[in-house]
Amino acid sequence: MKKPLNKQELIAAVASHADLPKAKTGEVIDAVFEVIQKALVDNQEVRLVGFGSFATATRKATKGRNPRTGEEIQIPASTSVRFKAGKGLKDAVA
Repeated sequence: MKKPLNKQELIAAVASHADLPKAKTGEVIDAVFEVIQKALVDNQEVRLVGFGSFATATRKATKGRNPRTGEEIQIPASTSVRFKAGKGLKDAVA
């Protein structure tokens, strides 16, 4: 397995692919991430046809057990980000 692609390597790859300066490409990628983040904060789904969808999921509060002591604990409600790959991405990876 290859090493993960970090943000700077992503910017360099996109800049090369789109024949744009790295600085401008970095600004565009930052803007895309900010817009996706703002939409998710506003509880709005982001759908990129052929790539995938970003959405928030809310998990309600539950009771659990501490595996070490057996003591019952309260697990608070939480919100997380979910990504569901689209058909185009699934087909490309398969």
